[in-house]
Amino acid sequence: MVTSPQTSNDILIFDRELVKHKRQRAARNFSDHDFLFQWSKNQLCERLHDINRTFDTALHIGSRSPISAHHDKIGTMFTLDLPDTPVEPCAPYIQASEEFLPIAPKSMDLILSNLNLHTVNDLPGTLLQIRNSLKDDGLFMASIFGGETLHELRKTIAEIELSMLGGISPRIAPFADKPQMGDLLQRANLHLPIIDSEIITVTYDNVFKLLHDVRGMGEGNTIINRNKTPLNKEFFMRLAQKYHENFAEQDGRIVASFEIIFLHGWAPHSSQQKPLRPGSAKNSLAEALGSTEIKTGEKTTP
Repeated sequence: MVTSPQTSNDILIFDRELVKHKRQRAARNFSDHDFLFQWSKNQLCERLHDINRTFDTALHIGSRSPISAHHDKIGTMFTLDLPDTPVEPCAPYIQASEEFLPIAPKSMDLILSNLNLHTVNDLPGTLLQIRNSLKDDGLFMASIFGGETLHELRKTIAEIELSMLGGISPRIAPFADKPQMGDLLQRANLHLPIIDSEIITVTYDNVFKLLHDVRGMGEGNTIINRNKTPLNKEFFMRLAQKYHENFAEQDGRIVASFEIIFLHGWAPHSSQQKPLRPGSAKNSLAEALGSTEIKTGEKTTP
């Protein structure tokens, strides 16, 4: 029997019903806005191809541009996503939340996720569930939006809110950065972690085209403590003007940054490399450099 951990009210950041609603709404026309997901998927596919192993049983968390079940490294692929949100036909399909994985312990050789984990409330808990679902020496590979994502929009909204409303409210979700993700992989006991990122710069005619793309991706403000008062036309017109003033290129198009962090970690296994214990090295650094080692307290001869 698989049991689901309970998410503490202390770490409720996202309105998960709203997350599901936004993804359901975007599913029909997602292919018109999926360029980041497609790019990230291709990166994950290339990285998976470079690994000298095959994986009999795999789980893909999220159905927005998933890695193909026909990938030459994968035997059987299961796809997990929220009910009524699949963008691409996928079978076998598990209807479940990524916050509570109904996966038996040590049952998967590979777990993948493409830009799907940034709206879970308890990311450390989800990563621990992923780790527990992997067989020994199983692999976790994922992409996730990073801290630099939409920093231009975040800054501009804050400026307009301060000037018009006298304060700032959460409008854009917080995103983890690379050091934080590295710490989380280690906390989940995923070994040999690799974390790197790419910043994708996209240009738009105006901020309204940017917001249309974000909505079309199934993204948007799902923060549970968000300000629910609708913003008026004046706010958006000033937002468009200020964004253009701060972040327009010479051709007049505005820029928007999306940071995509790539994660790679293995479930523990006795065959994996382990760091040496301090003082256990057989050769000194001085020998490696062809130098003479001088013990602490000794003086050099003039």
